[in-house]
Amino acid sequence: MARTPSPTPSAATVIKAYAAPLLLLSLAILYQLVVLPRSFPPSHYDVLRVKRYSSIEDVKEAYENLSSKWDTGVEVPDTNDFIKIQYAYELLTNPLWKRDYDLFGIDEQLHIMHGVREQYAVERFSNIELPLLHADVSDPGIEAFNVITSKDFQSMFQNSNPWLLQVYSSGSQQCAQFFHSWKRIAALLNGLANNGMVELGEIQLAAYLAEKKPTGRLFFRNGLPSLVALPSGCKTSDCLVRFEGELSVDAVIDWFATTVLNLPRIFYYSKESLGPRFLARSGSHKVKVISFSKTGERATPIMRQAAKDYWNYISFASVLWREEEFSIWWNTFGVESAPAIVFLKDPGVKPVVYHGLFNNSWFLNVLEQNKQQELPQLRSLSSKELGCDARGYARAGHDITIWYCAVLAGRKSLELDNMRETMRRVQDLLSKSYESHAANGDLYSETAAIALRKRRLTFVWLDGETQKNYCFFYLNTETGYETCGPRRVPTDVPKLFIVRYQRNTTQDNMKVEKKPKRIWDFQLEDIDPVSQLSVTYNGSAETSEIIKWISNIIEDGDSRNLPFYRVKSPELVPEDAEPIWSRGQQGILSRTIGMKQKTLGIISQINDYLGDPRIGPALFLGALMSFGGIWLMRNQPKRPLRSSQPSQANKEDQSRPRARNPARNVSGRNLPPSITDLEPEDAYQMPLSDSDSDS
Repeated sequence: MARTPSPTPSAATVIKAYAAPLLLLSLAILYQLVVLPRSFPPSHYDVLRVKRYSSIEDVKEAYENLSSKWDTGVEVPDTNDFIKIQYAYELLTNPLWKRDYDLFGIDEQLHIMHGVREQYAVERFSNIELPLLHADVSDPGIEAFNVITSKDFQSMFQNSNPWLLQVYSSGSQQCAQFFHSWKRIAALLNGLANNGMVELGEIQLAAYLAEKKPTGRLFFRNGLPSLVALPSGCKTSDCLVRFEGELSVDAVIDWFATTVLNLPRIFYYSKESLGPRFLARSGSHKVKVISFSKTGERATPIMRQAAKDYWNYISFASVLWREEEFSIWWNTFGVESAPAIVFLKDPGVKPVVYHGLFNNSWFLNVLEQNKQQELPQLRSLSSKELGCDARGYARAGHDITIWYCAVLAGRKSLELDNMRETMRRVQDLLSKSYESHAANGDLYSETAAIALRKRRLTFVWLDGETQKNYCFFYLNTETGYETCGPRRVPTDVPKLFIVRYQRNTTQDNMKVEKKPKRIWDFQLEDIDPVSQLSVTYNGSAETSEIIKWISNIIEDGDSRNLPFYRVKSPELVPEDAEPIWSRGQQGILSRTIGMKQKTLGIISQINDYLGDPRIGPALFLGALMSFGGIWLMRNQPKRPLRSSQPSQANKEDQSRPRARNPARNVSGRNLPPSITDLEPEDAYQMPLSDSDSDS
């Protein structure tokens, strides 16, 4: 019987079967003809018809050969071709420009060639004004800016501060134009980071700071000058941070302070948003610092560093000064002009205003002097510094054994603000009375004034609602709910109490002998090391009465031998566990910038890999292998199909489970079959009777 020929497949079937190799082949052709030429345009050496990296003499010789043909009329170049040749000649005969182009592909004057081509598009090449390029770049005074060589690079890591390096070329016009901005950047970063300059002539160091394409070619993505940051502790090229934005002082400083130094931003506010978005949201315990600027530049790095260091005490804001808003700022803060800095302290206290420019040391000194409110708030992070902690020491030092802390407690209200103002007047009167030995003619103030002057007396206020446990501990009375805890009664009554602290110097100086701990020893370890005795003031709100009462308490506490009473006092609740700038708008903005930079970085890496000349041959090879594999599969002879309906006996054989036949390691003897072996041929099944009784 003759064999039936197989039907011929249709064209659509063939195309569908070979879709994958056809796609790979199309991508390979597209890459080789479109993508690769754009990634590797003809070099200036190709324009002059010389080998790449040819010497200046070879370049001049090639140009002279072309020029002689033009002069004799053998060849008449097109205007565009002449401009390309002339540009390549001028570039490659300048030693600095040629070095930058050969090593890192830097060609920052292409815009000049494009401009000349547009200018002389319809004219003959003989009308073009020469030379096209002007090498009038002067050395930008590099000696004043710590030029770093390859030998100096290793010693850089001895300093823990981060580094900001500028990679530049002495023949670059853009580097010369950036010189004054670099001076400003270096001055602003002084004290926070080191800075240096690396010339492209330091080939080994410049190659270390450059980026590398998949082909191995070194380059600077945005040309020169290129800014590279080495964060603190960075000792390899993997941790380098590169600046890819606009080369302006404001942009560079903001990038370095945010990305490398990890400093918070200080935001600008308008006259409408300053109150609700800054003053109302800042902690009541913090001093508010407002900087007025005419230019609108971002805060300097030293101010941002201060915002990070003093976050526990101060909140910072910036305001753009406008002349039409003069009356508003004058009536509100007393600001006459910009630049100016305003310190806002307690409610009702006159703002402290400083006008004019300032240097870093002056600014830090002023911050240190004004970081506390006139009447500071007692908080967990400042209690030991204020001398109001039973686990700490007096403000005067560790040698003081007895000291006092006058605490005004209450819920935030108008009554508390009025009493805070009264306590500020008490504090001011005692400060002035130390020199005159009297305040308002009251001689009783001398004792309290001396204690305040010697830093044995501290005045603070306490948020009774937030610190309710601490407040109830010292004001454990029937009327304590009027001062401490959430507002349960319609009245708010601030209370003044004074705590006497005493240290036992004998116990502090004793050497602790290590003994096995007993069960009740753990309870003793929790007791505060300082003795505490508190007294609550129940008099009037007159300053003279308060001063007299405080002086009597101090005189009595210093002269009498009071019991040394130790107890475990409640800890203050942290009110700002994290800096305010790490949670709100700053944190969101930082994450947004980070995602943007990562996205741009991924796109740049894809563009770099698209310029890899190995991609085209790889696609061709993939297309050939895919084509060959599909062709072999389609041309294999087809085997006849077996019957798809097995017999009933085969089905039964398949359904019957296989008996186990374990291998036996027996030599020379055949053992009798066991119950686990195959069923013997002469075996049969014993029929069972219907009942056991029939046996």
